Amino acid sequence: MKNILFGLVVLGMIILPSTSNAQDNNQQIANEVMNMVKAQWAAQAADPTNSAEMDKNTADDYTEFNGSFATRIDGKALSSRLSEASGKDSSRRLAAEMLNPKVQVYGDMAILTYNFAGEVKNKDGEVKPTRAKSTRVYAKISGKWKLVHANFAPDPLPKD
Repeated sequence: MKNILFGLVVLGMIILPSTSNAQDNNQQIANEVMNMVKAQWAAQAADPTNSAEMDKNTADDYTEFNGSFATRIDGKALSSRLSEASGKDSSRRLAAEMLNPKVQVYGDMAILTYNFAGEVKNKDGEVKPTRAKSTRVYAKISGKWKLVHANFAPDPLPKD
């Protein structure tokens, strides 16, 4: 009985530190992924037509669903062309916030989900809120986290 108890104590001493290390590593990955999104938003605010800077962490075979198109967007090249075109619009994003972010890490995959809240100033100078329900999927490719898929769904205000 003493040997079994001693074995359980030793096993606990081995498992607990590795669990703590995994949690620390997952938090580090979560921070890295969320910071990449915020850097993308900053690049977009600085120059909405500079898709190279906004998409530097995007995989070539990236796919996306969004509320503007009825079909999936396939490939970084197409996504970048559409992004550049929309960047020529005179409206400008004034604020972008990630609400309720959650990152789930599974080895070399990370899934970021969040509610997007922003403010946009249109060509007439009106400031309007923007909202979305967002999912971004990242894969570690050649040692770097790359965005491989995203889903940006509209988040309409509830009707009273």
